[in-house]
Amino acid sequence: MVRAGGDEPDGCGTAPEGDDAARFSAMLEDSAVDLYENAPCGYLSTLMDGQIAKVNTTLLSWLGYRREELVGRRRFTDLLTVGGRLYHETHFAPLLSMQGEIGGIALELKAADGTRMPVLVTSTVKTSDDGQPLLIRTTLFDARDRRAYETELLRARQEAEEARLEADQARRRAEEAHRAVEAERERLQRLATTLQRTLLPPSLTAPAGLEVAAHYHIASADEVGGDFYDLFPLAHGSWGLFLGDVCGKGAAAAAVTSLARYTLRAAAVYDPDPAAVLANLNTVLTHEYEGTDPRFCTVLFGVLTPDRGNAGFELALAAGGHPPAILLRADGSARYLPTPGGQLIGVIPDPHIAVTTVRLDPGDTVLLYTDGLTEAHTAPLGSAEGDGRYGDAALLDFTAALAPTTAPAAVAALQALLDTLGSGVDDDTALLALSVPHPGSEPKQ
Repeated sequence: MVRAGGDEPDGCGTAPEGDDAARFSAMLEDSAVDLYENAPCGYLSTLMDGQIAKVNTTLLSWLGYRREELVGRRRFTDLLTVGGRLYHETHFAPLLSMQGEIGGIALELKAADGTRMPVLVTSTVKTSDDGQPLLIRTTLFDARDRRAYETELLRARQEAEEARLEADQARRRAEEAHRAVEAERERLQRLATTLQRTLLPPSLTAPAGLEVAAHYHIASADEVGGDFYDLFPLAHGSWGLFLGDVCGKGAAAAAVTSLARYTLRAAAVYDPDPAAVLANLNTVLTHEYEGTDPRFCTVLFGVLTPDRGNAGFELALAAGGHPPAILLRADGSARYLPTPGGQLIGVIPDPHIAVTTVRLDPGDTVLLYTDGLTEAHTAPLGSAEGDGRYGDAALLDFTAALAPTTAPAAVAALQALLDTLGSGVDDDTALLALSVPHPGSEPKQ
């Protein structure tokens, strides 16, 4: 196993020498070939006229072709469906020619047996030293799971619409139909709850040396919210995490939530740099929801890297219009992690993405949350106290009183706070906390 960006194998303080160095170098060369050929995504290199010059084993296995059937004999557009070729000629190719790169484009490939395969395509033009275009490098991500989920989501949305029509008809009937209307409402609640559950990870597994806890507070059982979070392993021992909030509610918000989670995970595998991951998500959202029905979200995306020499982690965190995370130190202090100026994801083509880096030492806890908590009403609407909100200052004071704490304890305390606010919490709230336990303590899942 090789560390990212370095030459040393894990656990070694110096590089191999002599014959060992030669064998190690040969191993790296073999690993590079294997990484290209058997990558979890398809790789394709074409000449500027589209003729295929190089293709990896992954893409060949997806499409059922032999290498000699494609290299030097076919063009990239020959692998696309009729609609895909039309889109490539009218949009994809012109944009690539103007910009030199284009990413996150949804297309369909046509396999050797005639079946179709949805993919997300990113292409970059490689140029010579004098700026002349030489070839096009293309990366293709398998989007079959995403397409299947979108189909299921559309079916669920249609069922919900049909159910609402049935409920409207039932309400227009006389008093004897009252029980049927209530039964229908309960069925819709179960559907919304089931759909909401599919948008969140069933459980979170913490990396070694870290505690993690999460909670999702549902404000209304009748509507699916757009809050989401996840924690997942990346290469070389690092872990990706994110927490976000999609604008709106219902099936439309659920569709954006699903797309955002899929894109964040896929983008992090391709390039784990937090700012690059959010930029990739912005490209996908602005492409998928452009025009009269824009969809956007706020997101925090981070990469946790363990410090192998000490008990701790480095957290690189990027923010796209999302409330800042809270850092609770082992010394009892608490503060917001500054990510000023981060703009909403999915609104403009090139938003500003704020990035910060912090070290988490034993006893430290970091908390990510959505604004359902800080936007909660602390007084009834129309009351003498006015339309008061809980607010950022109150949240910082509340969490500061917890420090030092652990991820499970912090989430449990905030869960109790949400329950205390009751109906004043009129928007879903997601919580994600991570903490580094003191040496010798037992991590809690």
